[in-house]
Amino acid sequence: MRQIITHFTDDDLYKFTMCCAVIDNFPRARVKYSFTDRDGTVYPEGFARELAAQIEALESVTVTGEEMEFMQRRCTYIPGWFYNYLKGYRFDHRWVTVRQDDQGHLEIDIEGSWADTILLEVKILAIISELYYMFTGECRKFDYGAYYDKTYRKAERLLGGGCVYSDFGTRRRASLEAEDTVVRAMKDCAGSRQWPGRFVGTSNVYLAMKYDLIPVGTMAHEFICAIGGMYGPQMANHIAMDCWRNTFRGALGTFLYDSFGWDIFSLNFSEDFANLFKGLRVDSGDNREQLQRIVDKYRSLGIDPRTKQVIFSNALDVDHALEIQDYAVDFCRPSFGIGTHFTNDFDGVRPMNIVIKLNAVKITESWSFYNDTCKLSEDTGKHTGKPEVVRRFMEALNMTGTGRA
Repeated sequence: MRQIITHFTDDDLYKFTMCCAVIDNFPRARVKYSFTDRDGTVYPEGFARELAAQIEALESVTVTGEEMEFMQRRCTYIPGWFYNYLKGYRFDHRWVTVRQDDQGHLEIDIEGSWADTILLEVKILAIISELYYMFTGECRKFDYGAYYDKTYRKAERLLGGGCVYSDFGTRRRASLEAEDTVVRAMKDCAGSRQWPGRFVGTSNVYLAMKYDLIPVGTMAHEFICAIGGMYGPQMANHIAMDCWRNTFRGALGTFLYDSFGWDIFSLNFSEDFANLFKGLRVDSGDNREQLQRIVDKYRSLGIDPRTKQVIFSNALDVDHALEIQDYAVDFCRPSFGIGTHFTNDFDGVRPMNIVIKLNAVKITESWSFYNDTCKLSEDTGKHTGKPEVVRRFMEALNMTGTGRA
């Protein structure tokens, strides 16, 4: 089959920014990731073999001068030394183990240097999603002309409703062409006339370069979760915020707070951090409830929440974004990151429900993976990690409830 990922920057921006912060703060850390298919999909025979070949093909993908020039122009907060690292970066298929069990379920493990393996997650997920539709023949249902029109109508509703939003859909897209179609339609619609809302850009660096847009993103849960595995969850948010500001000097100031629940984050979110970071991202839980917590926290610190950005990104579609916009605009500066609803919304095609999560970390090569780590979601029952690790972290934080692997 054809090679699916052929551009080094066909990836989410936050993988690059986190990679930079990892090298700056934890250069010797090593990690383990694992793959989860939340739908328990039975993959076609031979899928793991072809996936392994696609991952090995990543070894031929290197950063180009054009890509670096674009990032240096658009991502001025990334320090210059990081591009020297990218020049020498090479993928290695030996970091990844892929297999299928007797029932056809897919199993993937990743292990290696954190700075190296951090650039695999989004690419592998995008490969799995596109490859699955190729194997099953569902890709024949992809009518990209109709998809352009469908996306354009979504853009009209969001822009007309005053939403400030971006594309976050790389990891579970139907194909690169699908995401390309989305970004093109969104840009065309945004430029067609003056709108109350604004299309900010895309998390995909390659497509941002292709359409001369702003690459959008800051960090993912793995940055905080890894720190929680190294130092414990109680101070993980504090350490993460401190490392982030040291690397980016106040830029990229939107913090993803829900790795270990609101309560411990709120204790770590002191007035200096609240003033430094321009806003927070809501990625789990009830949106109204989370917004109210954020508003109350800012007010308790003497900060007007209407001066702060709140990015909503929890499984959004157009209807939910417009609903949130209506009530959030009176409390903050709302914006939206919309993923699968943009890039995998073909009629008759079910989006995949797949993730790759970091589940173990050690601060240096000589240590053992003694503690593992997890993510404690604000969505009840959707904690990610080994059940015994989830329980241990919840006990450390005096939390109640149960999680699932």
